[in-house]
This record gives sequence, C-alpha cells and structure tokens, in this order.
Amino acid sequence: MGSRCMRAETENLEAALGHAFHDRELLIRALTHRSLCYERHIGASAGPIDNEQLEFLGDSILGFLVSEHLVSRFPGLSEGKLSKIKAHVVSAAHLYSVAQKIGVGAYLQLGRGEEMSGGREKRALLANAVEALIAAVYLDGGIQPARAFVLKQVIEEGLPDALVEQREVSDYKGMLQERVQMLGLAHPRYSTLSEAGPHHAKTFVVEVRAGQGLSGCGEGSSKKAAGQRAARDLLRQLDDLEPRK
Repeated sequence: MGSRCMRAETENLEAALGHAFHDRELLIRALTHRSLCYERHIGASAGPIDNEQLEFLGDSILGFLVSEHLVSRFPGLSEGKLSKIKAHVVSAAHLYSVAQKIGVGAYLQLGRGEEMSGGREKRALLANAVEALIAAVYLDGGIQPARAFVLKQVIEEGLPDALVEQREVSDYKGMLQERVQMLGLAHPRYSTLSEAGPHHAKTFVVEVRAGQGLSGCGEGSSKKAAGQRAARDLLRQLDDLEPRK
C-alpha cells in the first residue's frame, strides 16, 4: 500500500486519534495483526512488523495515564477504590467500545483467515489495536498527544460508567436536579431511546429532558450509567448557556 493511499485512508482515524503521524510505518504497524504476517510467511528475522509489541507498550502507557488522571482528579480516594475504577477504564470491554466509536476495525490489516472469521469485529483484537495505537502515537509524537487521546477517547468516555459501578460517582443526576431547580426549569425526565447488543454486553441510550428544547443524551453499558451520561451532557449544555461572570 502506497504512502499516499495510506494517508488518505487513515485521515479519519488520525483525526479521532488527534495526531497526524510523521512516521507512517508506526501507524501501519499498529494496525497490522499477526495473522497477516503468518500468511505472508514473514519471520522474526524481518523484525517486528505486527502490532503485538506496540500493544504491550500501549498497555503500560494507558495504565500510567489513567492512574495519573485518577490520582489528580480524586485525591481523597483510597488505592483500592482507585484500582477498581482504573480496572474498568482500561478493561478490554471498554477499549472495545472505544475502538468501535473511532472505527478502528475498518483500518486493520488482517490475514485472509482472520478476515473471513470476522476479525474486524472481535472484541480482544480491537481492544489490543487501541493499545497499539496509543503506543504508536506515543512513539511518534511523545506523551502529550498520547495523553490527549487517552483523556478524550478512553477516560472521559469510560469514567462515568466506572464511577457508577463503584458508587463513587460524581452524581450528575443529582447535580442536574439541583441545577434545574435553581433555574426554574421542569424536573428532568429520563427515557430509554434504545438498547442493543447481546444480553451479556448490552448498550443503552438514554435521553433526559428538562424544559422545552433542553435535552441531553448518553450511552452506557447500563441504563443507570447511560442516564448519568445524559445528565452530564445536559449539564454541559446548561454551563454553555449561562453567562460567564
């Protein structure tokens, strides 16, 4: 695949990553599954060209960045509680949802067998690719772009569910209730717009309304988590509407 073609094909992915690669080979390697190397009979003597080593590095970088953020944001929480929240944010299930959101599957370089068996939708394969991409961004641009991507796409998306599960939640629903009372708006009304996925891995979309033309939407692995995200979304909108002091 030529570099111009690769650049054109990955523009949307790089936009989601928040980083335009200088070393295109790093990006290609992060997206290359070992099945392609096996089918092309590329041995270890050629050097690592699949994404397994990048996955290994990305796992450590992700763990560090999530830990860094949690310690800064929740200085009063115990090590045990921080570890439980972190476990959710860095979990394969959550990284899989991140991969789906930014469309990683469409860019993977797979062997024919893996392609035929639905590799572009496999949970573990996609989660591993996200870790490889984090490492690739770090190696190409340093810690700052890696931190920016992890914060936006991994932490901000995964933290509400994690906090709900650990009951250490910044209670967005409660905060929204207080805010609408202060503003004289109607009480928040929550409704489930949709639910999808298999029984063991459902995704819910919840909407909250608080007055005419004011609504927020959130997605999560439970109705409770989706409701918290919807409340957070509406709170942010209310923040934008209120005049700055």
